[in-house]
Amino acid sequence: MMQTNEMLLLKLGEVVLKGLNRRSFEDKLVSNVRRRLKGCGSFQVYVRQSTIYVEPQSDACDMEAAYAAARQVFGVAAVARAVPCGKTVEAIVDTAQTYLADAFAQAHSFKVESKRADKAFPMTSIQLSQAVGGELAERFPNVTVDVHHPDLTVYVEIRETAAYVHAPSVPGAGGLPVGMGGRAVSLLSGGLDSPVSSWMMARRGVELEMVHFVSPPYTSQQAQDKVLELARLLTGYCGRMIVHIIPFTKIQEEIRRQCPEEYFTLIMRRFMMRLAQAVAKKAGAGALVTGESLGQVASQTMLALGVTEDVVSMPVLRPLIGMDKVEIIRIAREIGTYETSILPYEDCCTVFTPRHPATRPALEDVRAAEAALDVDALVAEALSGETWIRVKITDEPRI
Repeated sequence: MMQTNEMLLLKLGEVVLKGLNRRSFEDKLVSNVRRRLKGCGSFQVYVRQSTIYVEPQSDACDMEAAYAAARQVFGVAAVARAVPCGKTVEAIVDTAQTYLADAFAQAHSFKVESKRADKAFPMTSIQLSQAVGGELAERFPNVTVDVHHPDLTVYVEIRETAAYVHAPSVPGAGGLPVGMGGRAVSLLSGGLDSPVSSWMMARRGVELEMVHFVSPPYTSQQAQDKVLELARLLTGYCGRMIVHIIPFTKIQEEIRRQCPEEYFTLIMRRFMMRLAQAVAKKAGAGALVTGESLGQVASQTMLALGVTEDVVSMPVLRPLIGMDKVEIIRIAREIGTYETSILPYEDCCTVFTPRHPATRPALEDVRAAEAALDVDALVAEALSGETWIRVKITDEPRI
């Protein structure tokens, strides 16, 4: 099925519903596609009539890699490999016969579906489908026409400058182009939830920076590498990103030394939120993102979420709030983070876990327990030890 003039057609999703600002969404999406395909070769990328055209500029282009990469770009609803040809029935039939020869060899039945974006084309969509289908039926006598349940659907699109022939398209990532929904800081642990919540917010067009907390010697370098690998896997969808790494050992040891055990996790999370907000303000971000799901653990009851959110002034986005673990695992598998997330390296969330955590905490009681700590000094010390790493899709796997 490979041909030197094969190209990709990327169908726009939600972007087509935009009004006066649609052009800015399209421009951002084209820019994101260009950046994502840079490692696959030289491509011309442009948008026409709710479709992004991706044309290889040399035989050296890796079309398989480009096809896979395009499916990860948020804002793209579907991806099809296609071949352009002249806008005549004969040219379309010749192209379909050659380009889809392998598909016809495996099919028992087929039909033709046509779209006519160029309304000046003299035939209607139905007339074109009938003409092309009749010719192809003669050229492939072993394959019958079945308009209801065909093994193969041949798609024909008549557009401004050419006709395009392609087999069925595959789903893209959907959503909105990254960069159109503002910027947020996502709290990234090594678990299943936070990579999925980060992916879900990036799918709404949000540009992300990550913050990760480390507690040596209680957490290992392998645990940090695991998180950086999760971030690398997410860059296929989100684009390159910065991971802020904040030392958390002193805070956790002080909490253990001076606070009631049932509040360990809640007070720890309050510090995480404070630190993440400080990073967000410095990064020009407008929200925090967490992987919390209502009732999943003791610190994620409704009262507990209110206690942790009490210390920040910016919105806390929780895309997983109404999801159960089965749904989260399904998405983790789909986006490729599951196998890394289940590696057994502990992160700081599991350090000093209370035996009987408070599930119905009163905010006043938690504030009183936290008053034993010099909160401002601990936050300032942790921020002074912050480092950051820029993660790119082209990085070598870390795990």
